[in-house]
Order: sequence, then C-alpha cells, then structure tokens
Amino acid sequence: MDIAKCDAMRKPTDSSDAFTGLEAAIVLIAFVVVAAVFSYVVLGAGFFTAQKSQETIYKSVEQATSNIQLVGNVYGLASSPSSGINSIEFTIALTPGAPTADLTKMTVVFSSDTVAPITYYYGGIVADTTHFSAVKTGTTTAVPAMQQNDQIMIQINLGSPLTENKRYNLEIRPIAGSAYTLSRMTGATISTTNVL
Repeated sequence: MDIAKCDAMRKPTDSSDAFTGLEAAIVLIAFVVVAAVFSYVVLGAGFFTAQKSQETIYKSVEQATSNIQLVGNVYGLASSPSSGINSIEFTIALTPGAPTADLTKMTVVFSSDTVAPITYYYGGIVADTTHFSAVKTGTTTAVPAMQQNDQIMIQINLGSPLTENKRYNLEIRPIAGSAYTLSRMTGATISTTNVL
C-alpha cells in the first residue's frame, strides 16, 4: 500500500477528544490522595470521639459507685443508758481499686425520726456535735486521708440522744463517688455499748 493512500485514509484526530494515559493517571492519583486525606480526618475524629466517650464512661462509673464500704458493726455508745445513745462509732474502708479518699472534705449526715438532718465535718481526733473524728483503727492518730487497706474509725457525738426503738440514718458523703447510706434502728433497751 502506498504511503500517500494510507495518509489519505487516516482521519485527523483531535487531542481534546480523549484523555491521554498520563492525564488519567494524574486524575487517579488525585482521587486517591483526596480519599486518603479524607479517611485520615474521619478516622482521627472517630478515635478522638471514642476516647472522649471512654473517659466519660469511666468518670460516670467513678461518680456513680461508692468508694467507701462499712467494715464491721455500727456501735451506739451511751454514757448514761437511761438518757439514750449519745455517740455512734463505725469503721469504714475503701472498696478495692478505689482512689485515696480525702477525709477533710468528707461529711457525715445524721438524721432520725425526731432529729432533722445534721451535717458533721472533719474534726481530726475531735468529735463533737458538729465534727466527726477519724482515727486509724488500733491507734489514736487522726488521719486526713484514707489509703487502700486502711480502716478508719469514725465517731460522731449526737446533740440529741437516741432512745429505744428509734430509726436513724447515716449518710457518708465522700468528695468523689456516691454517698454510702445506712439506716438502722436502736434496740428495745439501751446499754453502755449497743450494736446497732
């Protein structure tokens, strides 16, 4: 075949009619880069949100659960049994895994059938009608904080004595975590030392 005839049979082509292979590769690379950046941003935001959600859950569990537990009995002491119980003693400890509790910021609220709620604040080794004492069991040492494995004896002195068959409530309110509440009743007879 003659070269002239071949040239005549060829139709002229316009280079704007189609992408060349190089142009297609550049567009593909641009799509991949944009998709990678977008996915990185979305994943980063997702990880950040998941981390914040996890922190919120841990804080909620910490605030909703009580870090304090009662150890042993609650005792009512009466200096004059005929007048009634004028002091309450009990021992508390931290639950397993609970953080250190600041006793100086803890309050104890006492109420009964006949007495409106009274709030007691930390008083070291002093227990009176407005302060509770907090000493490490087996010692007379006042402690401002409760560590793991510590057992702390709390004593409150009542302004109004508890007589026979009276219901009372104690609410221990730590600075972190929920309050620990107990409700008990005095016995039919009052002696010098009473298990409540």
